[in-house]
Amino acid sequence: MMRRIQLRKVWLLVAFGICLCGCLLAQAPANTAAAPASGEQPIVLDRVIALVNGDVLLESDVHEEMRLAILQPIVVPQGQNTKERAVRRLITRDLMLRQMRDQQQIKYDVTDDEVHRSLAELREDLPACKSAKCITEQDWQAFLKANLLTEDEVETYWHQRLEILKFINLRFGSSIRISRQDMQKYYQATIVPTFEKEKQKAPTLNSVAPRIQEILLQQQVNSMLHDWLQNLRDQGSVQILDPAYGPSSGSDDEGGE
Repeated sequence: MMRRIQLRKVWLLVAFGICLCGCLLAQAPANTAAAPASGEQPIVLDRVIALVNGDVLLESDVHEEMRLAILQPIVVPQGQNTKERAVRRLITRDLMLRQMRDQQQIKYDVTDDEVHRSLAELREDLPACKSAKCITEQDWQAFLKANLLTEDEVETYWHQRLEILKFINLRFGSSIRISRQDMQKYYQATIVPTFEKEKQKAPTLNSVAPRIQEILLQQQVNSMLHDWLQNLRDQGSVQILDPAYGPSSGSDDEGGE
């Protein structure tokens, strides 16, 4: 996740016009490195990839986001889990979470019990988890280890995901109704083929109905959400320091939670 590091007020030459960098960035703008012995090459431990308002996005955050893609309810097609897409998701999520914190009138908090229940459902239905048979705690831990994830990383990510979905629903979806027929169509067109491709039995419609409803809700409010996110980008400031991770602003992203 993105590290929040308060800028030193004494940093007078802010080259990027945004208050996002920590003291290490003030001394070495793109690298966090171990101090080398005389004559040795520095060992880069991490790199600052982007600056997003009050947040520093590190290369390790991008790698973590790419690993967390295994938790998506729909399998990410091969070749699409790229660092550029991961950066765009992280930037969008950070802008959204900041705005959510500013809008105190919308109560989007979720409890730890809600997170644990949702993760339990995920372990039953997730395609990648199905093949790993990670229903038991032992198998779940083995699944996390195999995908280089920790339980804390997963719970933090899933907690944010549920909060964002709740916020979107309260802000944009109060007037939208998703019918049973809409969910049935999505189930037959998307869920069933996905599992058939993996040669697995698809979960029942009832078991995945809440998740389908979330997906369809996001589709319904897409235009409103797009306008809102564009406004967040216009109000904020995003600077990607490494061109390999994409442009600094103006491109569409996949906030796809």
